[in-house]
Amino acid sequence: MRILLAANQTIMLNKGGPSYVIKEMKKELSALGIAVEYFDYWNDNLKIQKEDVVHIFLAAVSTYHLAVNLHQYGANYVVTPIFYSKHSAKVLKTYRFLEKLSKPILKRSYSDYYFTRTVCDFADYVLPNTRKEASLLVNGLDINPQKTFVIPNGVEKRFLYADESLWVKKYGYKDFVLYVGHLGAKRKNGINIIKALQKIDEKAVIIANVLNTPEGKKCREMIEKSPHITLIEWLSHDDEMLMSAYAACKVFILPTLYETPGIAAMEAALTGANIVITPFGGTKEYFKDMVLYANPYSVEDIVNKTEQALILPKNDKLKNHIAKNFLWKNIAEQTIKFYEKVVRK
Repeated sequence: MRILLAANQTIMLNKGGPSYVIKEMKKELSALGIAVEYFDYWNDNLKIQKEDVVHIFLAAVSTYHLAVNLHQYGANYVVTPIFYSKHSAKVLKTYRFLEKLSKPILKRSYSDYYFTRTVCDFADYVLPNTRKEASLLVNGLDINPQKTFVIPNGVEKRFLYADESLWVKKYGYKDFVLYVGHLGAKRKNGINIIKALQKIDEKAVIIANVLNTPEGKKCREMIEKSPHITLIEWLSHDDEMLMSAYAACKVFILPTLYETPGIAAMEAALTGANIVITPFGGTKEYFKDMVLYANPYSVEDIVNKTEQALILPKNDKLKNHIAKNFLWKNIAEQTIKFYEKVVRK
């Protein structure tokens, strides 16, 4: 059995959760003795055998043609959809019904839902990261429930051993508020996050890739006018300073529009930080009642929840929960079972 990991072709231009997930899956699958490699779109001699399984990360227009061609080729593939909608399953069904009615007139028009559904329909197994995502796929997009199984996202064990001393030695302080992620993408809610940090009388650190978008430029301008907010341009995920920042902070915030589930928050949780996170997108399935949930559309709520988290003492309850349930080795072992089922079909 050989596993080929695939995604949209621009995945490494926008380094974030999906690229990290794929690299960690490759590492863990290799450690478990599985033959695994990245899907090479430019390989003239590419041959996919019946004992091979392609694992696509993202069911969207950017992976649609790959999925269709794999299906026509007769190749096995599973998909981790990375799908979320703020609409209910009922609304999604209504939207799809209206889309079907309009097809005779708008023959060349396709919605995002069409692409997601097609990629999932052709897959041998659909592996969403949360029960909420699975429910939207099954009840909203009519994906076959018999082939839909939840496989959660994971986190590296090394974050359990993060040490604050590297950060403290370089910057001279700790117990600050930390955000790690992108700025400039609408989903990341950067403007509201910065507005909230401006209102909190505490040192704040943002470790971010600032995108070259109007919102990204606005975020940078806001930070430059905020003397107690420090911007550190993107650190490599393997940089020990990132781990040390997690360990040194008192509160990690991720009040984005939605997360599935917010891997950076899982990493921070493993170091013992208090967490403030969005309630949208499946986060409650991972973090339960062990974090504070902030409404991302309300600057005041982000401020209030962050200030509450600054007062709370750190404890190991969330750390132990994440370590028990969401380490990458565990996730890879769960995923292998579905690869094996595909090959045995």
